[in-house]
Amino acid sequence: MMRSVCVDAPGGPENLLLRSVTKPEAKAGEVLIRVHATALNRADLLQRRGLYPPPPGESDVLGLEVSGVVEAVGLGVSGGWRPEDRVMALLSGGGYSEYVSVPEQLLMPVPQNLTLSQAAALPEAWLTAYQLLVPIARLQQGEVVLIHAGASGVGSALVQLVRRFGSVPLVTAGSAEKLQLAASLGAEAGFNYREESFSEGVQAFTGGKGADVILDCVGGSNWEQNISCLATDGRWVLYGLMGGRGVQGELLGRLLSKRGSLLCSLLRPRSLQYKEDLVKDFSLRVLPGFSEPSPLRPVMDSSFSLEDISDAHRHMEANRNMGKIIINVIPQNQEDQRKAA
Repeated sequence: MMRSVCVDAPGGPENLLLRSVTKPEAKAGEVLIRVHATALNRADLLQRRGLYPPPPGESDVLGLEVSGVVEAVGLGVSGGWRPEDRVMALLSGGGYSEYVSVPEQLLMPVPQNLTLSQAAALPEAWLTAYQLLVPIARLQQGEVVLIHAGASGVGSALVQLVRRFGSVPLVTAGSAEKLQLAASLGAEAGFNYREESFSEGVQAFTGGKGADVILDCVGGSNWEQNISCLATDGRWVLYGLMGGRGVQGELLGRLLSKRGSLLCSLLRPRSLQYKEDLVKDFSLRVLPGFSEPSPLRPVMDSSFSLEDISDAHRHMEANRNMGKIIINVIPQNQEDQRKAA
């Protein structure tokens, strides 16, 4: 048996229940992970409310990423994984648990200079960011990229990756503190959407040309400013709807006048083959960057225990976080004692 967070009925954070469930086994081609930590994602909040069900056949337990150590290896696993290897993994569900079994194609080794808690902040946010920039937006060197929610987990990864790929990151955020964080990661300019027009800021920064790429997790409430500051032939990539699903106005006409592209992306429902290819490409092009002299870094906001999962959800829903919210499934002191033994 193991502990896992369950949701019996859609609703608020109080509906998250910690209970004992059957421990999974490593099926053929899978690796069983003893979970050290997981991390929150906006998708978790939507699933808890009944608005974002897991893909067919996947666990209905929340949690899209984990870090931990290999507990057991299933038949046919060929990647050389061994018990006690430090790993992190992208999931379609099941991360809010003490154990999870994962197709070996979705595992990555934890960089030596990262703790397991830090590693939990990596898979979903950084693979999402990489997917948005490379296969979706097809980012070119020197392009100007506007990143909404620039201090979020995905946003903080995007800022660093845009810089790594030789392009120019601009961000929006809702406070001076969040803009300062984005600047420390490499953002060239930032705009407080609560106090100023980010569209005017982008136009001023680019001399009227606009942003070549807009990475948008907000949606409805941003569409007019997005169109206004999108460069001719620019790409607007939509990957979230925090600002609403509806649009009223001349969106299509204005997009057409810019010869703009509206691209939409979700990672969770993608096929195993797509995710395998993404993990391989990311591991080759980006993962070594976490071990360089001036390393890429996952940005962590706060950490909670599994018992305090409801408080962690409330923290994210209040939009107070900068970077990732970590859930330590194994308390840090227990993990230290285990290593010492």
